[in-house]
Amino acid sequence: MTKENKQKKTSILFVCLGNICRSPMAEAIMQKLVNEAGQQAHYHIDSAGLISYHEGEGADPRMKSHAFRHGYRLTHISRPVRPSDFDDFDLIIGMDDSNYDKLRRLAPTLEAEAKVRHMTDFCTLHVIDHVPDPYYGGAQGFENVIEILEDACAGLFNSLQLSPQSQY
Repeated sequence: MTKENKQKKTSILFVCLGNICRSPMAEAIMQKLVNEAGQQAHYHIDSAGLISYHEGEGADPRMKSHAFRHGYRLTHISRPVRPSDFDDFDLIIGMDDSNYDKLRRLAPTLEAEAKVRHMTDFCTLHVIDHVPDPYYGGAQGFENVIEILEDACAGLFNSLQLSPQSQY
């Protein structure tokens, strides 16, 4: 194994519309799983949005509050998806069909397009086809998103532990 292969990190980008609710929550959950497993040296986790409206802002205060109650700190600052993300990340994970479709359209190559996945592809407990946007909903919407993302991130982390970098 070459030195380059030995030190290659699996890089994951979580994406939602504005990068203030779902994707920073997924980033925090995944980072906590990675940290708890002592795998920080093997992963690079980030999040981004498909619009730049919230660029430079922190996570939605309601999501921060719900996250805190579940033991997560959301410190991410919103940023839009960049063309370079398709080169820099191994997996680019959209929260819903709209995110997934737009990411595939933005992908500059077929290889880059193959990196795009649905968040709920990794759920093991929930039978659901998207992570709903809680922005215009009430408190239960934020709780529901956290529950779905905990399931999906655990499934993603477990699948990567079983077959790192072979099949996303």
